[in-house]
Amino acid sequence: MAPTTTKQWTVDISTNYEGLTLSEAPIPKVGDNDVLVKIHAASLNYRDLMVSNGTYHPWGAAYPVVPGCDAAGEVISVGSSVARFKTSDRVLPTFSQSWIGGTVNMSDIETCLGASIDGTLRQYAVFNEQGLAPIPSNLSYIEAATLPCAAVTAWSALYGGTKPLRMGDTVVVQRTGGVSIFAALFAVKAGARVITTTSSPEKEKKLRELGVHDVINYKTDPSWGETVRKLTNGRGAQYIIEVGGPGTLVQSGKAAALDGEIEIIGSVGGIQEGRGADPYNFMCLLRRILVGSRIDFEEINRAIENVGIKPVVDEKIWGFEELKEAYTHLQGQKHFGKVVVRVE
Repeated sequence: MAPTTTKQWTVDISTNYEGLTLSEAPIPKVGDNDVLVKIHAASLNYRDLMVSNGTYHPWGAAYPVVPGCDAAGEVISVGSSVARFKTSDRVLPTFSQSWIGGTVNMSDIETCLGASIDGTLRQYAVFNEQGLAPIPSNLSYIEAATLPCAAVTAWSALYGGTKPLRMGDTVVVQRTGGVSIFAALFAVKAGARVITTTSSPEKEKKLRELGVHDVINYKTDPSWGETVRKLTNGRGAQYIIEVGGPGTLVQSGKAAALDGEIEIIGSVGGIQEGRGADPYNFMCLLRRILVGSRIDFEEINRAIENVGIKPVVDEKIWGFEELKEAYTHLQGQKHFGKVVVRVE
């Protein structure tokens, strides 16, 4: 018999993540085109911190909201008209539930999990069948839960523009969060040269084990953009995975090749720091990334399965009732790869 209630976390802008509330709520009715999913694991993104403290701009969130956009789970039941999935299938929700393919529009923004609508930090959730994708066969629930936001964003940054990543290109990846590590994994597999930045000698060792070619300590070398130029014999990098925000944009501009792209993704360095960056001084393309569509997601999952890519999961797996501690860990930027929560 299908469950009728679910434990779920909610957050309100007035409380920050320290005010996350765990409660029990009724599971919505499964419609003709819907799928009931038992969530086995979820993962966190910096976006979740922004939603919790009211800085998720420009979209905002519909508070109170169940946070989270990443999860992996199992189909428990399906509606009478569902054709894409069956009971016991392993599935992943898409970041935007309505963005199937093509160009994103505002109506797709209104179906983004964990902000516009309730997200994944709950035991059970009902999704329209069009808002789900199959889990790659080579991944566990813990590994697969890292994919919906970070992996799709990294793939879109490298392959979603007018000039997809090519063997021999140079990719600069900032720091060691989820998007950054996925970008490094994808680029190494594609035969690109990967240069990363970090402030941790311990993380530098781990990055090199992933196949990264060069690592720059951005604390001891704040002019790392010029160092990238030197490492590339003055040419610069074709792709900059820009997750630091305004505070790192100047160096990204110095690191980029004339025909390069700065893929603007996040602002883990703070949205106020470094507002002096002037795009008119850049000769490269600046491109804002908003995750990707379900078709993009399915393409990524095929690549992950065919090539045998394994996501990098942070060392500690958090329990469902340890969510506040997991948020604290994410905010402290001590993690390497994705912060994952097991949903019991």
